[in-house]
Amino acid sequence: MFTIEVTPQDVAASRFAVSPLIETMHAQWVLAGRVEAGPHRHWAERWRGPYLELERALPALRATAAITGNRGDNVDFVAPPPAGMSVPFETELAAMRATPVAQAHAEITAVLAGRPPVPAWVRELLLGPDVVGVLADAFEVLWREVVSPSWPRFHATLERDVIQRAGRLATYGWAAALGDLSSQVRWREGRIEIRMGRADKHHRLGGRGLLFLPSVFTGNVGAYLEEAWPYALVYPARGVAVEQPEADAGLAALVGRTRARILAELAVPATTTHLAALLGQSLGTTGGHLAALRGTGLVAGTRSGRSVLYARTPLGDALVAGALP
Repeated sequence: MFTIEVTPQDVAASRFAVSPLIETMHAQWVLAGRVEAGPHRHWAERWRGPYLELERALPALRATAAITGNRGDNVDFVAPPPAGMSVPFETELAAMRATPVAQAHAEITAVLAGRPPVPAWVRELLLGPDVVGVLADAFEVLWREVVSPSWPRFHATLERDVIQRAGRLATYGWAAALGDLSSQVRWREGRIEIRMGRADKHHRLGGRGLLFLPSVFTGNVGAYLEEAWPYALVYPARGVAVEQPEADAGLAALVGRTRARILAELAVPATTTHLAALLGQSLGTTGGHLAALRGTGLVAGTRSGRSVLYARTPLGDALVAGALP
């Protein structure tokens, strides 16, 4: 159990972010078969072949299995928490490359000490003088060749989770923001409890807040709780339960396939931009469909900061559920 003490000042200091580098690492776990593909099974089937070719060409990708994505401790420097919401992959990768080799070796040594012995070539690679650059090069190729083509859709899912949950944190506080974050996370007055790892550990935010990082690939909560990095919590993003929501055939016949798909997607609120990315359409086309659905009372928009979040109305919910007479 991890316990994180928070103060009222931590609410103001806390923020949400999206990390393409962390998601690249999570995508690797799925493609390597270390994590169930779940809703991403079609995506994994499409990209597993190209990934395995990269793995054969870049042994460093295979070596990461010893230090990331395992029960218990893992290294943090491979995918450090980002500094903000819209940090490009290249900026995150530069932060990774800036990791002092002594720090990387210290993290790797600590993780390997708690795991079964690894092959000699893996240990030699991970404790070599160029390990940071070798791993960064491997993740750069993985991003460019495999993950980036699908990033607009993944990013839309992550961003719509952030917009909704950040508003709840700012308006209603920790309990509302964490209420449905994960079954592993529980809010107690003044602290966050996370069921993770074997040992009990206690941390204090001390007014610096917590960085929340949604993920489309992981179904579990992870945490960065070392002093070398910002304290961060990785959690499953909402709206990933079904990779491409399918609407009832009768509903598609009634309102059209695209509008039925939009209604299915709006099980989780989204902006026009998010929906356009998820559907692979232009903003104008998506906006036209939303206008038609709003005109019939099936969806409604609510302003959240500079964005407008669309969600199904009770009538829309009933139509999707087939509950109308």
